[in-house]
Amino acid sequence: MAPEAAARPTRAELRLAAREQSRSQRRDAAKAATRTALLRVALPSVAALGVAAAAAVTVQGEADQQRAQAAGRAPEQTTAADVPDGAHAEAAQAAQQALAAGQADQASRGDARQPLAGTQGAPDAAGQPATQAAATDQVPAPARPTVSMPVAQHGIGEAFGAAGTHWAKRHTGIDFPVDGGTQVMAVTDGTIRTQWNASYGYMTILKTADGTEVWYCHLRSYKIRKGTVKAGDVIAFVGSSGNSTGPHLHLEVRPAGGGAPVDPLPWFLAQGLDPR
Repeated sequence: MAPEAAARPTRAELRLAAREQSRSQRRDAAKAATRTALLRVALPSVAALGVAAAAAVTVQGEADQQRAQAAGRAPEQTTAADVPDGAHAEAAQAAQQALAAGQADQASRGDARQPLAGTQGAPDAAGQPATQAAATDQVPAPARPTVSMPVAQHGIGEAFGAAGTHWAKRHTGIDFPVDGGTQVMAVTDGTIRTQWNASYGYMTILKTADGTEVWYCHLRSYKIRKGTVKAGDVIAFVGSSGNSTGPHLHLEVRPAGGGAPVDPLPWFLAQGLDPR
């Protein structure tokens, strides 16, 4: 007995099946287009969503493209006419919400940022924030010395009270055997005046607050002839004027009220300076 022939679908059934397939393809294409639009609009907030969220969105987009291709139509061939009006509105609203959420997250994280420790402090009198770096830059200047060596080079040639043919009695000061032109400095604060003496040559006399006088003798020239000076100020230059056999500085100290000169060495040592 011959097998029974299969029943063929009618034209109406074929048209109905074609319409159903077309509707299914349009629905799949509309979903793919909606998700693709969301992906494109949300791209500016990828940094806020994080690496994991971006990866998830990318995988979802690829899956939608694969489903659209399986339905027989590539996602990029989908047109606006194939997407229902409701899907357009839904996609636009979802994209705006995603973008607003990303911006809000960025703003909240920006507001939560705190300055680095030590870089900003309390406002100053003008309302400006004070920085620790500015405070550390204000290093106090070193204190000015109140006592100074008369010359930079240490070493005494003739000591106080030494005997010799160059003096009528005893040596009345201490000598610093330094080169001519060496700078001579004020040993302490005071006022100075200058004069010429046949024995001492060119002289600078420094008078301190208590009236003590410090004599600088055998000078070559003066830098300051008169006025107020501070310890360490350059006041003259070493020479060999007057009764002298070579360049050196003769330093003599005479106490307040006049009288015989005294040995300057103990005074220097008491001030923490050793000229020897």
